[in-house]
Amino acid sequence: MANYSTNEFKPGLKVMLDGDPCSILENEYVKPGKGQAFNRVKVRNLKTGRVNERTFKSGDSLEGADVMDREMEYLYSDGEFWHFMATDGSFEQYGADEKAVGDCMNWMKEQVVYTVTLFNGAPIAVTPPNFVELEVVETDPGVRGDTSGGGNKPAKLVTGAVVKVPLFINTGDVLKVDTRSSEYVGRA
Repeated sequence: MANYSTNEFKPGLKVMLDGDPCSILENEYVKPGKGQAFNRVKVRNLKTGRVNERTFKSGDSLEGADVMDREMEYLYSDGEFWHFMATDGSFEQYGADEKAVGDCMNWMKEQVVYTVTLFNGAPIAVTPPNFVELEVVETDPGVRGDTSGGGNKPAKLVTGAVVKVPLFINTGDVLKVDTRSSEYVGRA
């Protein structure tokens, strides 16, 4: 892979750090009044999800990570792995474990396209689309007049996620949910 100098660091760049693939979140160039300039970099380890802050002297370089983001369709889960298929026409299938799926588990719906991050040909992270449409399987009946103003109630979705919804939502309704904030957006 290519080597990246400190002047090429930018948010989103994926590099190898201590043998693990990392993504740069923030990069700050610091030139003190006395001494050599340096970069203060905040990185997220793509394997563990941990965020660390490191400093690099001006002119240092890091090796680029062999990480690839691919659009893949979620097929099914066999209890241990979540199976995805590439949508680029190659029909390659990959199995992601629970660690790779992470919090995305609440938004997994079959035949929906997700972004899967691959490292050495194996999935290390799954990112859901910004919005998903899911069915409500359980919610309390909302009776008009229960509140003086607009109210919310919890609703359990088909995936097991719980979101706050307006009182007029009933069991069986299909909702559009923002996966970034876990908030109700509207009816589908």
